[in-house]
Amino acid sequence: MSQSPNAHSATSVRDDRLMVAISSRALFDLGDSHELFEREGLDAYRSFQIEHENDILAPGVAFPLVQKLLGLNALSGDKPPVEVILLSRNSGDTGLRIFNSIQHYGLNIARAAFTSGAPTSDYIRPFGADLFLSANAEDVGRALRAGVAAATILPSTAPPRVSEQLRIAFDGDAVIFGDEGERVSREEGLEAFHRSETERAEEPLSVGPFRGFLAALHRLQAAFPAEDSPIRTALVTARSAPAHKRVILTLRRWGVRIDEALFLGGRDKGPFLDAFGADIFFDDSPANVESTRRHVATGHVPHGVSNTEEDA
Repeated sequence: MSQSPNAHSATSVRDDRLMVAISSRALFDLGDSHELFEREGLDAYRSFQIEHENDILAPGVAFPLVQKLLGLNALSGDKPPVEVILLSRNSGDTGLRIFNSIQHYGLNIARAAFTSGAPTSDYIRPFGADLFLSANAEDVGRALRAGVAAATILPSTAPPRVSEQLRIAFDGDAVIFGDEGERVSREEGLEAFHRSETERAEEPLSVGPFRGFLAALHRLQAAFPAEDSPIRTALVTARSAPAHKRVILTLRRWGVRIDEALFLGGRDKGPFLDAFGADIFFDDSPANVESTRRHVATGHVPHGVSNTEEDA
């Protein structure tokens, strides 16, 4: 008996692996050819990619992250715990150069969807992705609205990380947690925010868009000894005491491990992320990501009150 599409989708979502979907422009440096597409159109872009399909693309901003994610498979025996899937607005024809580059760098990426210019976000859920990374803000927004952790990968001049350990850092409010705290702070001020967080310290924070990805990452971490883990995580937040307690108790209630927690009280996050050695940092604030991308690879999470139309 043939399996229905819904049954197939449910099977994909139950996959125990950490599933990461990534766009071709996040994985490789396609800046020049993308500019050609915007300047001269699809036919010129297609001709260029076919002409250069044996020329290897340079790594993009998220390339080192993908290398480290796939490197975890070599540490885990017969059952690889991570899969990376390529989602691209290229056609299968123009996408051949991308797969040639994937093979050149030895990246174990076998599954892909090429949409010939259409949004890629429709394929994220069928693949069962826990995280979607893209240079296309429209696709990221669609993924977030569909309930998938997603971030727009921003251009970065951050130096490559020499450590073999995978290091991922998260903002708290509107990323791991909901944005209620940010709303109180904006509408009523910092004093009201601290008062509210103190009064509600025992009440768990609501779930943010990256809660599911954090849980999947935690499951992957749990497969390794805590004292010798190839993965390290950090919470890097503008919160400070007394607003720290509710965060700690919420993570404890969720049963989620965060290795480092930095409560910066509004200090610039960039130098701290640099000191942590983050391979990527996720934040909702447009102002924050403009600062941090000079220090580390950064993904903008366009979610919550910091990304309302009034602030655009």
